[in-house]
Amino acid sequence: MIDSKLKLQMYLDADKFALGYNKKFPNPIKDSVWIYEILLRKCEYHRNVGNTIRKLIYRYFLQRYSYKLGFSISVNCFGPGLRINHHGLLIINAKARIGKWCDVHQGVNIGQNGYYDENQVGGVKSCVPVLGDFIFIGPGAKLFGDIKIGNGVRVGANAVVSKSVADNKTVFGCPQVEKDSLKKHLTIASPEFEAEFLKKYPQYKELLEE
Repeated sequence: MIDSKLKLQMYLDADKFALGYNKKFPNPIKDSVWIYEILLRKCEYHRNVGNTIRKLIYRYFLQRYSYKLGFSISVNCFGPGLRINHHGLLIINAKARIGKWCDVHQGVNIGQNGYYDENQVGGVKSCVPVLGDFIFIGPGAKLFGDIKIGNGVRVGANAVVSKSVADNKTVFGCPQVEKDSLKKHLTIASPEFEAEFLKKYPQYKELLEE
């Protein structure tokens, strides 16, 4: 959760690094995904620290970019180092939680699987996924329900995931099939990539370990 200016800067730097940018400012025409992520992080910060006016301002611009790019992402869902590869449909449930260094492609839906529970308000209990760190999610993948996705998991294109997945697995297909991830790739969804980030930004080491 972004609750300080230092954390905000760390999230902004990690997202920029994950997106592969070296320049200081985004191009307003070419870098719309980067601009969206900046607005998302600033909206998160001002909401978490209780700055209502600035939150509403950033929320307004965030909504405009959401409609433009086809994203539906609530604040405080993703950890630092988010890489959204393309504009296009991307839906993340507001209660979903995804760790640091997530590499997500277009057409992904991380959603709830509600069921009747008389002890819940309204009678429906909402169950949403919780994802660990260093997750790769391929185009068109769907993740639903009360499941936990471990660290280092790679979700294949068009996979439908409705069961929990252990660390360092590759999951694909419908119904889902799991295999051990044998090959190591230097993608943003890897501890090696985080190590490269910390070479450039060593001041964030403690924050990333929280």
